[in-house]
Amino acid sequence: MIISASRRTDIPALYSEWFMNRLRAGYVLVPGIRNPDRLGRVVLSPESVDCIVFWTKNPEPMLNILKSIEAMRYFFCFQFTVTPYDCTIEKGLPSTKRRIDTFQRLSAYIGKKRVIWRYDPIFIDAHHSVKWQIDQFSEMCRMLYSYTDRCIMSFIDLYDNNRSCFRAMTRKEICCIADTFSKIAAQYNLPLFTCAEEIDLSDYDIYHGACIDQTWIEDVIEYPVTAQKDKNQRAACRCVSSIDIGMYNTCTQGCLYCYGTSARQAAIRLAATHDPQSPMIAGWPKGNEIITNRTVPSQKIRQLSLF
Repeated sequence: MIISASRRTDIPALYSEWFMNRLRAGYVLVPGIRNPDRLGRVVLSPESVDCIVFWTKNPEPMLNILKSIEAMRYFFCFQFTVTPYDCTIEKGLPSTKRRIDTFQRLSAYIGKKRVIWRYDPIFIDAHHSVKWQIDQFSEMCRMLYSYTDRCIMSFIDLYDNNRSCFRAMTRKEICCIADTFSKIAAQYNLPLFTCAEEIDLSDYDIYHGACIDQTWIEDVIEYPVTAQKDKNQRAACRCVSSIDIGMYNTCTQGCLYCYGTSARQAAIRLAATHDPQSPMIAGWPKGNEIITNRTVPSQKIRQLSLF
């Protein structure tokens, strides 16, 4: 079983103490997205969890507990988003410079194959031109290329909560950025992939990627796994299946483009109910919920074929 921690909220940045408590307890409860009175119970034993994929914009609060996670015999890796935006766009994040330093320290500790750099999302507006994006990406490549094996890029997706702040990018803008980003990345021998994008950018040597990529997971855990495409993601997503233990509307970092938070104030209110001792991120079970086992057995292939 692959654990996503989490596409829905930033567990390393905001809930690392809670996460460690859940590993010690051996299970987590995950409220249903549409029906919070239905809870999924996920066993978090090292025997069931093949790999933990952390999704984060700021893993700095988690750095001091990584040794403890390793000592408990868990394998883990990071999808680490580092973008060049300031506090008008990413309100609650440390500076880009500080997060680059965190990226470098994390990679130095766990190895660059276990840290993927996400440049996501890319958008264009009056303050962030195509040239600005290209200049920023070039500078960040220079600082990060030796600390990761790949970069995943993605263009802005519009949702009800961010349409007033952003516009869709034109095909010309996308292709101009793809062409130049590809040439920059090639200078550093840094493979570049897209995330859940329908547009084909293979003419620029940028290919459709999978954030939770089967080959990557197998490389991290040093075992082959049986994995199926994640049917719960968008059609263009190529990730293999994982169990997400996060909750929407619990990230208080306030990124304007975020799909996981309907409004920052709503997230602040829900996050205020957080207790590190609770089996779920926000609040406590009321006691009348329907609890369903969502644990998936290990997908490791332990017996290698003779043929």
